[in-house]
Amino acid sequence: MAVREVLRYPHPSLKQKARELGADDTELIAQVASDLVDTMESFGHCVGLAAPQLDHLVRVVAVDVTGHKKATTQNGLLVLVNPVVVEAEGAEVGREGCLSIPHLTANVRRATTIRVEAQSPEGEPVAIGSEAFEARCLQHEIDHLDGILFLDRVEDKSTIVQVPEEETVEGPVEAAD
Repeated sequence: MAVREVLRYPHPSLKQKARELGADDTELIAQVASDLVDTMESFGHCVGLAAPQLDHLVRVVAVDVTGHKKATTQNGLLVLVNPVVVEAEGAEVGREGCLSIPHLTANVRRATTIRVEAQSPEGEPVAIGSEAFEARCLQHEIDHLDGILFLDRVEDKSTIVQVPEEETVEGPVEAAD
């Protein structure tokens, strides 16, 4: 429906837990889903966005790693309502950044293989298996729904790097080489 402004830390909405959506929320789900996709697309190489980043405190994320050089699994454009990671295996440290904290990147440990259950915007059950970069993106966006930012997951603070403005990430998760 619209390209929205992406909230930046320390906006308080980024640290709040988003509420689950139900069958009565169909209009809101459609609006939020559209806003997420439109806003993601406006950034060009954005690979994920969560509703709280647009000041919608509801449990909706959008992820699309199609064509990304680091993606080994690509489920296409995913818009997930009330997503939950139900299985997670492996662990790998990778570089992350976020549109809500555009001038910092850091190393974050994430599961390498996950299974997510959610609903589609139309209310249909969805189960997705993902690995590597796409799994990292999904975990990053789902964290936003619980008010968790990637910096909250950094184990070694010395890996936090300030990025020059002209090199800021173009999406919520862009792994560095």
